Amino acid sequence: MKIIVSLPTGATHEVTGKPKTSVMESLRDAGVPIRADCGGAMACATCHVIVDPEWIAKTGKADADEMDLLDLSDYRTENSRLCCQIPVRDELDGLKIALQLDAVD
Repeated sequence: MKIIVSLPTGATHEVTGKPKTSVMESLRDAGVPIRADCGGAMACATCHVIVDPEWIAKTGKADADEMDLLDLSDYRTENSRLCCQIPVRDELDGLKIALQLDAVD
């Protein structure tokens, strides 16, 4: 499964998503400079991404717990997600996301 991630610098990476992982784990394992301080425990917002509007219906919007953490970000938008909460699934092949400044290592 392909994930296309844009960095705040303008650079773009194409990552292969690994089954039974989250998008965050796939980005981290591919060497994308994502902070992901809590390792996917949903205890921070350092894997904050903006999901491309064409993909938000497939990823789903953030739930209330996720939104509480995203409220800590100066970069939150309507399509903000914690990518540790987006499981890699076949229907997300080609997913486009943008890593936010508060998530870059």
